[in-house]
Order: sequence, then structure tokens, then C-alpha cells
Amino acid sequence: MTLKPWIQAARLRTLPLAISTMIMGHTLAASDGVFNWGIGILSILTAISLQILSNLSNDYGDSIHGADHIERKGPERAVQKGIISLQEMKHAMYVLVIVSLVLGLTLIWISFDDWVMRIVFLFIGLLAIWAAINYTAGAKPYGYSGKGDISVFIFFGLVTVLGSYFLQMHSLRWEIIFPAFTCGALSVGVLNINNIRDITSDEKGGKRSIPVQIGRPAAVKYHASLLVLAILALVAFGWLESFGMSLKWTFLITIPLFVINLKAVYKIKDAALLDPYLKQLALSTSALILLFCAGLILG
Repeated sequence: MTLKPWIQAARLRTLPLAISTMIMGHTLAASDGVFNWGIGILSILTAISLQILSNLSNDYGDSIHGADHIERKGPERAVQKGIISLQEMKHAMYVLVIVSLVLGLTLIWISFDDWVMRIVFLFIGLLAIWAAINYTAGAKPYGYSGKGDISVFIFFGLVTVLGSYFLQMHSLRWEIIFPAFTCGALSVGVLNINNIRDITSDEKGGKRSIPVQIGRPAAVKYHASLLVLAILALVAFGWLESFGMSLKWTFLITIPLFVINLKAVYKIKDAALLDPYLKQLALSTSALILLFCAGLILG
């Protein structure tokens, strides 16, 4: 078997979002005077490993639970197409679990001398592995009951931003919750577009995502609230931190990208035409985060 099917199954287009949310936490720590390159690099590698594990598990889980069926309009999955067998995908998931554990344990070891904190972060890491697998691949996948949004908000917002900040600083300050909220809300927005795109096929496959439960019109309003509140949270952080007239506000130039995304979600009903805007929102979020981080450092 060639490498191409595995690259497809890994869904590399999802990685910039996972990486940029980690960068957010580390940059906030650096702006507060503390940064360790080893911790930063290891945490990003761990996030990449967990994201790929989640993607492989999603491919596996949607195939065995019925969401990836012949009428699905989104991009075809590797197991769905038959280019990777269920057994091969399961073995790959085992490998990613081991890789994630090794990276995570190494990260925890170099970050803390305190065994209490090592145990706390080990628990968080094991929970992240569980969440990555059980979104769609568990016996009772929580993604099929509409709880995926909560998980994404927690792990792509609170855990990545607050966690990476704490790894560097060994402390937290309450204001960091605002950029953490921004990262979490926009990450949920990416998932929401995916679920709006697949609303018809998910309903047929028994996947009760938020858009399936509340309907498309309400899901579009939900999407708008995620985008607007995410931007406002970062603006609130800037106000609390007294950004003043500085380069720290550069991230605001990305607002038109989110307006374009919202208009597309509102107007486009065809799943195939909506799919590119999933990637567009992920990249727009990464751009916003990276510009915000650059502003913190340069401003």
C-alpha cells in the first residue's frame, strides 16, 4: 500500500488549527516573560499526534457506525472507499496512541518536577486520547449524540491554550480565558460547518449532531454566534490588556474572512460547494491566531 491513502486519512488540512491554538498559549506565556523551546515543540508534536489519532478514529468510527455511507456528500474517507481496511486503520490508531503517550509523557516530565502536576497532566493527556478515539469510534460515540461541540471547545480552547500557558508559566491568570474562548469557539465553528454540510447524511446514518438536532436555520445562527463571540472575546482581552494604539490589534484585519465564511454558510445549501469553507474557516482561524501572536511579540 502506498503512503497516499494514509496522508488522505490523516487529513493534514486539520493540523494548522491544532498547531495554531497551541501557539496561542505559548505566545501568551512568552509575552508574560517565560518561554521554553523544548516544551513548546513537544507540546505541538503531541497536539499533531492527537489530531491525527482523532482523524483516523473518525474515519474508522464513521465507517462502523454508519455515518460514512454511499449517500454522504462530504469528502470520501479511506475506509469508506476500501483503500484502507478496518483492521489496518485500527492498527494505525494503536500506533498513534503509543506515539501520543510517548510524546505526552516526555512533555510532562520535562515541564514539571512536581509529581502532583505530572499526575494531573497525565490525566488530562489520557482524557485527550480517550476523547480523540471515542468521538466516533467508541461503543457509544459521543459525537453521535451532539456532544462533539463541547469536546472540541474544551480540547481546542481550554486545554490547548490554558494548558500550554500553564506548561510554560506553572501558573494561570484569569484573562487568558478570553483567547482560550476564541480558539475554542472558532474550532467549534469548523466542526459546525462540517456538520451542516453533512446534515442530511448524518441524519440518515443516525448521527445526531447539533445541526441535525436543531435544524439548518438554527445551526447557521449558532455558527454566527460562534464567530462573533470569538472575535469579541479577543477584543475584550485586548481592552483588558490595554493594547492601546499598537500592532497588537493587527488580528482585526482578518474579520472580513469570517464575514465571507458566514455568508457562505448562510447562502450555500449544496454540500460539495460548502465543503471548501470548512478549510477556509480553519485557515482564517489560524491566520487570526498567528497575527494576534505576532502582534503580542512585535507590539
